[in-house]
Amino acid sequence: MISTKEQKSAAWHHLQVDEVLEKLQTDQEKGLSSDEAEKRLQQFGPNELPEQNNRGPLMRFLVQFHNMLIYVLMAAAVVTALMDHWIDTWVILAVVLINAIIGFVQEGKAEEALDNLKKMLSLKAHVIRDGNRQEIDANLVVPGDIIELESGDKIPADVRIIYERNLKAEESALTGESQPVQKTIEPVDEDALIGDRKSLGYKSTMITYGRATAVVIGTGANTEIGKINTMMTEVEKLTTPLIRQIDEFGKTLSLMIIALVAVMFAVGYFFHDYELSDLFLAVIGLAVAAIPEGLPAIMTITLALGVQRMASKNAIIRKLPSVETLGSVTVICSDKTGTLTKNEMTVRTVITSDKSFSVEGTGYAPKGDILYQDKKVSVDETNTLKKLIQTVQLCNNAEIEKEGDSWNLKGDPTEGALITLGLKSELKTDDFKRLDIIPFESENKFMATLNDSGNDKRFIFLKGAPERILEMCSEQQTDSGSESLDHDYWADQIEAIASKGERVMAAAIKQVDNSVSEIDMEDVKTGITFLGLIGMIDPPRPEAIEAIKTCKEAGIKVKMITGDHVSTAKAIGEQLGICDGKEAITGTELEKATDEELIEISMKYDIFARTSPEHKLRLVTALQAQDEIVAMTGDGVNDAPALKRSNVGVAMGIKGTEVTKEASEMVLTDDNFVSIAAAVKEGRTIYDNLRKTILFILPTNGAEAFVILTAISIGIALPITPAQILWVNMVTAVTLALALSFEPTEAGVMKRPPRDSKNPIIGSYFIWRIVFVSLLIGGFTLLLYSYLKSEGYVIEEARTIAVNVLVAGQVFYLYNCRYLRDSIFRKGFFANKYAQIAVAVLIVFQMVFVYAPFMNAWFGTMPIKTMYWGWVLAAGFIVFLLVELEKWGFNVYDRRKLSQNG
Repeated sequence: MISTKEQKSAAWHHLQVDEVLEKLQTDQEKGLSSDEAEKRLQQFGPNELPEQNNRGPLMRFLVQFHNMLIYVLMAAAVVTALMDHWIDTWVILAVVLINAIIGFVQEGKAEEALDNLKKMLSLKAHVIRDGNRQEIDANLVVPGDIIELESGDKIPADVRIIYERNLKAEESALTGESQPVQKTIEPVDEDALIGDRKSLGYKSTMITYGRATAVVIGTGANTEIGKINTMMTEVEKLTTPLIRQIDEFGKTLSLMIIALVAVMFAVGYFFHDYELSDLFLAVIGLAVAAIPEGLPAIMTITLALGVQRMASKNAIIRKLPSVETLGSVTVICSDKTGTLTKNEMTVRTVITSDKSFSVEGTGYAPKGDILYQDKKVSVDETNTLKKLIQTVQLCNNAEIEKEGDSWNLKGDPTEGALITLGLKSELKTDDFKRLDIIPFESENKFMATLNDSGNDKRFIFLKGAPERILEMCSEQQTDSGSESLDHDYWADQIEAIASKGERVMAAAIKQVDNSVSEIDMEDVKTGITFLGLIGMIDPPRPEAIEAIKTCKEAGIKVKMITGDHVSTAKAIGEQLGICDGKEAITGTELEKATDEELIEISMKYDIFARTSPEHKLRLVTALQAQDEIVAMTGDGVNDAPALKRSNVGVAMGIKGTEVTKEASEMVLTDDNFVSIAAAVKEGRTIYDNLRKTILFILPTNGAEAFVILTAISIGIALPITPAQILWVNMVTAVTLALALSFEPTEAGVMKRPPRDSKNPIIGSYFIWRIVFVSLLIGGFTLLLYSYLKSEGYVIEEARTIAVNVLVAGQVFYLYNCRYLRDSIFRKGFFANKYAQIAVAVLIVFQMVFVYAPFMNAWFGTMPIKTMYWGWVLAAGFIVFLLVELEKWGFNVYDRRKLSQNG
């Protein structure tokens, strides 16, 4: 019995059929015996993929608490509980729990990529065992099984073809090849890539034409799709730039808070007469003041709002932080077939001996004209063109049907393109009746049909590979008759069509006697007249061209990684504006490159052809080694590992497999590359709004921390309590800070380069602004509190006014933050209606906070006189004016510096 090691290492595609059967110790006629099949099932295991251990709901909920700032808050809750300050305890715990619930809900469902890989597998297989044909469950197939395949079957395992009749397989989801692949029993080169191993069939790919007998060479994890499964489990999950920055900020801030709390506890204990319980409460207040507990919730809500906006633009975000990551993308790696192209073959060129025609339109819809020298022509005007189109229509097994507004193909895409050409020409062929056929076979490289015209004339129509059809012909058709075949002319034309990345097909015709009712190879050896050439291509999406231009203007590099041939890939890349005349590189060359060499290659080339899943994954990794933020788009199973490894995986929603959708962070519901550009724009807007939110929230904490720090340092009673601090933080966050999430996109957002993911989210200017505003708001709060205490006001009233000074400072500062450096006076106060709504809601909250008896009991506040609201508003307005003055000063400084350097 074959060993597992031999089964994995053998170059099955390179071996002769007899050698394959001998190595697998099986019989082509009888197959395996039932006993042998059972033994091999025990040895190799079921023909299915391993299960993935996903994190359960409980663990996903608990992980929401895994944050340094949350740990500090929970420690504060424990201390307040031990001190019997239960209101403070419950407020702190409520804040922590709300944040955890929001994070848990928004995280969404766990990845199910491996489960969906299993769904793709064939449920049944037709095998020969004990000399009899049997139908068994696909998971019971073992290496050495002889299986039978026919059109419409999904291949249950990796197989070596040992007999075939006109066999074609659709492999685009695995290899990226846009056309069904003609299969053969003949061995291929040992170093042939997956897409070129035409003697093999792959698990979960589809037989589109013909029939075959094959022997199983790999099952389960040992198949090509199984290798992708293994790659996906081994691929490292990357965190996003924002999450990394926030985590680093959280850790740094937590350490600073802990250190500050320790120092202030020592100051209060050794230099002032605080009671131990009061001192504990004071330092807890300091910790609570310094922690931006509302920030995680606001970040999550801001991202969620971005998700909703993107959904309206046909981009579904599966993983929330990816919204922000889109804004920092520097490279988009895109698959070609179905992503940048329509995945629909289209005739572009028709050449006869007399003329060269171009064809308008894309896809299978019969829209577009046939042009000669940019003028529309009718097939009745040129006899040769009429015969050529007539030939490819009748020597054809495909059908094009209109369903609603769409035109759908039944059959081979290449033949579908030829049917569409016929429909565009409006040539009628209904009178022709097919009498016989010579099917396309790989060894013949042509197809022929015998048709009766209905006018006492019968013709053999032929189409196939140009070199083969030319071999069969001795003359060529012209509009005035026929002439000797000009081989040099046709060789030049074939090269010219191929150089444009178009697939070339030839057509020929022969008139036969009316008594002929059957045809064979003898009938096509002589008397064949060459009609011309047809060039067809899977065309670029027109909207993708514009989207790529937009991405380039935004400083984003676009690279095409495809399994298609290099000439086709380069031609499409040039049409899309990707490669700009640069050379393309193939998977064979990538295979030979070391990881270090691949890093240089990944930056040098923009077109990568004949690639395998491993190549795509290596390329994404190489780009990331250059600190690029990579988005990978795709629709096939072969794209899944690279999508998972990339910073943002983008799957196609219509033509994409479930595997790619589950491996991705974003799904395009319209399969439109334009949606990616729109998503990047939205991502940049969201990042801007997140920065505005952070710049708004942190001065609140800074002002509170400054107030508490000063109070402990000079040994006075706290101007605001921990519970009051939490109230201010949460109520301003869910109203004012949330309003910043609705800020519209700033002008020129797609004209600036991607931000450097290494740059901290809080730079030097942010630090200055946070300190400046913290001192302003905190200073006014302390000043008013100290004045009220000196005038003999009770502490509850002084604290209530102090809290409202903090809130008023935030209300006015909101308008400063709507534009980071530009003046609100230049941009306008009312562009964001949600800011006005947020202020109104906050005023209602504060009225309840100040005047509702139950709030007075919970938070230690009391009603205040109307005159004090004037003091509160004045303090807030002064903060607003001073920050606008600060922005003006920095802008003047920047302009002077720019003029000096320029």
